Amino acid sequence: MDVNQFQALIASVTRQLAGRPLDDAMAAWLRTQFPADGPVFAALFDACRTGVADGWLCNREAGGIKYGRVLKATADTHGFSVDVVEMADLAGPHHVHPNGEIDLIMPLTPDARFDGHRAGWCVYGPGTAHRPTVSHGRALVLYLLPDGAIEFTRTS
Repeated sequence: MDVNQFQALIASVTRQLAGRPLDDAMAAWLRTQFPADGPVFAALFDACRTGVADGWLCNREAGGIKYGRVLKATADTHGFSVDVVEMADLAGPHHVHPNGEIDLIMPLTPDARFDGHRAGWCVYGPGTAHRPTVSHGRALVLYLLPDGAIEFTRTS
């Protein structure tokens, strides 16, 4: 697995997401179409683990979070950027999703959760905000951001 193969794998998913509203219906569709016990989830999880091990994913670190934008939002990714983070039992920086955010949660330890969600998909609609939090262990989280849009905020 390399970056080009990863992009092709991501594109097989983003092709089906382009132009759809980021809402609860999309989250339910993703969980049905690409379940946590299915082959696409397994392929994405394997690709992310390989990318981290090979150094082309999560190649930056700050505040105990390994992170990195591996793909910019382009026509090849149907307008989605792709970021992957590795976190363990901590909250990340507060941010707003101007166009929404689609998250794929991949627990590295069995009970790990992202914002309370177990393995699988989570969708935040346009204008939502949060402090991304991994609890009960360590997880990889893949973020799909329409147009690559994210706004980090200053919180007290």
